[in-house]
Amino acid sequence: GGSAMSRRLGLFFQGAGITVFEGYGLTESCAAATANQPGATKYGTVGRPIPGGAVHIAEDGEVWLRGRHVFSGYLGDARATRAVLRGGWLATGDIGRLDEDGYLVITGRKKEILVTSNGKSVAPAALEERVRSHPLVAQCVLVGNDRPYVAALITLDEEGVAHWLSMRSRPQLRAAELVHDADLAAEVRRAVVAANTLVSQAEAIRAFRVLPEQFTEERGLLTPSLKLRRRAIETAYAREVAALYRP
Repeated sequence: GGSAMSRRLGLFFQGAGITVFEGYGLTESCAAATANQPGATKYGTVGRPIPGGAVHIAEDGEVWLRGRHVFSGYLGDARATRAVLRGGWLATGDIGRLDEDGYLVITGRKKEILVTSNGKSVAPAALEERVRSHPLVAQCVLVGNDRPYVAALITLDEEGVAHWLSMRSRPQLRAAELVHDADLAAEVRRAVVAANTLVSQAEAIRAFRVLPEQFTEERGLLTPSLKLRRRAIETAYAREVAALYRP
């Protein structure tokens, strides 16, 4: 159980002789609703519906589930039940798509969708993951709600920075001391440019800021399962976010 596994990581384990069968489900769907199966594993997806189940993608991209494994409602809370059950379908709150073979790909959470001031909706998860795949990057969070374009707050990986400095025969410095280093900024910019190839120009990251420290649970910026607390991060770094949108 946990967060999504990237296609790259799944292929890495496969190359090491370990097959990981990734699936998907909610407490409200009695755990697995879709799953990859032996002999039919497609990394980067969470598989096809389990027998007796069905998946539907709503007009807004939300994943809906149906089947006998879907719960009948929240105990003593009819209002909450009506909010998620739509004619027998469970509205999951997740955004996704079905590929040409019927495999489900989860692309983000509905509540995390950014809507820019020009009305463009952006699912941040894929972009953030691509930026985060760079060895120098520890964390990445996108901002842009009610703003003219998408921007990013990025933290550095201490081990990645140490290796990067060593390969360039430069003195060893902490990541916080390299926030304004031009060469490091150029390297991070390459990660952002690579991530932008996944989306249209309107959805691309137009600006970024490298931060001197990582987001931590102790500072209230991560959940106990290490997921980003987006609102808390944007509040904590309000000045940095504002600077990303100055002319």
